[in-house]
Amino acid sequence: MPDDPSWPTVDGDEVDREPPTVQVRRPEPATMRIPAPVRATPVRVPPKPAAPPPPVPPTEIKSEPEPVPEPITEREDPPPPAGRRKRPFVLGAAALLVVALAGTAVVGSQQGWFDTTPAPTTAAPLPPAPVSLSVKGVGADGTPPTAAGVRSVLAGPAANALLAPLTGVVVDPATGTALWNQGETAPQTPASTIKILTAAAALLTLDHTSQFSTKVVRGSQPGSVVLVGGGDPTLSSLPAGQTTVYPGAATIDDLAAQVRAAGGPVTQVLYDVSRYAGPGTAPGWHPDDVPGGYVAPIEPVMLDGGREDPTKDEVRRTSTPAAVAAQALAQRLGVPAVAAGAAAPGAEVLGEVKSVPVDRLVENLMQISDNVLAETVAREVAKARGLEPSFAGAAQAVRDVLTEHGFDLSTATIVDGSGLSPNDKVPAKLLADVLAAAAKPDASDPRTAKLRPLLTALPVAGGSGTLAGRYEQWGAGGRGWVRAKTGTLTAVNTLAGVVVDADGRLLVFAFMSFNAGETAKVRGALDELAAALRSCGC
Repeated sequence: MPDDPSWPTVDGDEVDREPPTVQVRRPEPATMRIPAPVRATPVRVPPKPAAPPPPVPPTEIKSEPEPVPEPITEREDPPPPAGRRKRPFVLGAAALLVVALAGTAVVGSQQGWFDTTPAPTTAAPLPPAPVSLSVKGVGADGTPPTAAGVRSVLAGPAANALLAPLTGVVVDPATGTALWNQGETAPQTPASTIKILTAAAALLTLDHTSQFSTKVVRGSQPGSVVLVGGGDPTLSSLPAGQTTVYPGAATIDDLAAQVRAAGGPVTQVLYDVSRYAGPGTAPGWHPDDVPGGYVAPIEPVMLDGGREDPTKDEVRRTSTPAAVAAQALAQRLGVPAVAAGAAAPGAEVLGEVKSVPVDRLVENLMQISDNVLAETVAREVAKARGLEPSFAGAAQAVRDVLTEHGFDLSTATIVDGSGLSPNDKVPAKLLADVLAAAAKPDASDPRTAKLRPLLTALPVAGGSGTLAGRYEQWGAGGRGWVRAKTGTLTAVNTLAGVVVDADGRLLVFAFMSFNAGETAKVRGALDELAAALRSCGC
């Protein structure tokens, strides 16, 4: 990464999201690649900015240059009505932590990781300034906090009755020291924070630059073609150049154009979903999850994650995503109907399109907390491990990969890869352990190089993803400083991520609350808890 602190990078909930409607923007897929090693490099501390209020300057990273795409942003929609279930690169010496939000031009002095507009001189208050793209690396030079100090700053927020019962842990990843803990080994429903485990298993198993393909092959009958699913649910129904919730997605138009260019009349379109096995929905999923827009049945080919509107995250989904994708192809080829079928081994390929690379798929699923993408990525991990590409096989694959890399899953129960199932149970310590491995400030942990993209995939408080609409009414002190994965189900609210404290020290946290109170207020209490860590000069 260059020395320039304004160098751009990428940000990386679930089914419950708050109102901001922030569009995703992203360049083409070839821009993101993860080098193999993490190399220790010098760290320097910049001077404090002159503009008030005086921030505590974090350290900067110096590392090898690396091309990075534009920021992606996302939104959260209002939670469902009461009674309805809620769903919920590799760098140099330091952990890369960035904030990003596409917005208006920003002026003013450097404020931590981001620039903000100076405080207005008029009496009328203005909304929080948009967070612009900026990078600050955090090494191990910041003064380490003490356990007593962390306990002191968390004592008030952690005692909030809205969070009770609360479990969690705070870790200094530079030393591995637990600075605060409360029931952190007790398995609890994680909701979408389980995507941290799914993403970690994918990053540890799959080549970060690999892509998932969708093909059309010649059928066994004259005039027939077969749409073959290859595990990419992001295939776009929109024309090239129009962005969906999946930045850089391949298009069905491109695939159809290749088939037409291959020549010969097409009279029948079949679709092959044999890549995956088992049911399309997991144990514990609610029957309303598909029409409610939270997920589609998991099949190896679909358009826009099964959404009826590809530009909106949470909209009604189809219950037959593969058939709908085949119908879209047939329409473009002038064929009246489609049917399920199977591709013959070694059939001639008439067209093929590919997803963005795995590391960007991981980032996208973390940013918008995409349940379909999380489930397909988990199945691809299962296939890479030689396991059945079903819910059971994917869950076993995630367990096996993380266990082999030294994480303790002895008390964890994994049912799906997205966290939609309330049957998932994981301890806060496991979530924190994975994030701490990703956040090591050097190459001392061999897992860090592969896991580093987890940090850039985390949404930024008040700036991007599922945290874009949070940290305004509650936890405003953490705005731009907290990066975290959110999780929401009925009576379940979780938050796991990283934050830089007032002394420039990076801390990892995982908080899990199980309170049936008003969702927005419980989330706000969690945000206050994470923001309290930012204030810690302790």
